[in-house]
Amino acid sequence: MRVYIRPPRPEDERAYSEAVVRSADHLSPWNPVEPDGLPDLLRRQGATLRSFMILNRDDDGLVGRVNVANIVRGRFLNASLGYDSYVPYAGTGRMTEGLRLIVDRCFAAGPDGLGLHRLEINVQPENERSLAMAKRLGFRHEGFSPRMLYLNDAWRDHERFALTAEEWPGAGA
Repeated sequence: MRVYIRPPRPEDERAYSEAVVRSADHLSPWNPVEPDGLPDLLRRQGATLRSFMILNRDDDGLVGRVNVANIVRGRFLNASLGYDSYVPYAGTGRMTEGLRLIVDRCFAAGPDGLGLHRLEINVQPENERSLAMAKRLGFRHEGFSPRMLYLNDAWRDHERFALTAEEWPGAGA
């Protein structure tokens, strides 16, 4: 693997801000560009939100950020993945490698894993790179959700993909 993952830390603030600014054109069609958003993200970490940074092994550069959001326990054991990749690593396959590590962590039992059974990825239909990512990771298309999320001053449609632990290679389910 060319990457490793870890939770975000306060000392990531500068690298995060620089990566978001550098990647603004890449991110802005799909998500708000918030270079000062890391402190808020750190404050929101808890039972329903876990975030991970994907870092390049060679230079510790920030490849991307992944949120495991809307974590529901009990009989559901479900969460949604949301992610941003950053220039200059976007399009190099490193984000796919990092997401594989994060999906492994999501399906793994505790204490290091999240012990989830099902993950969703919701992607705007025009976001061809993220659609390809969901498919490359083995997520199956489940449906279409009109006006699902309010992003960039409008309600945006999304394609919904899902994957269960039994479908994930090496999950041991």
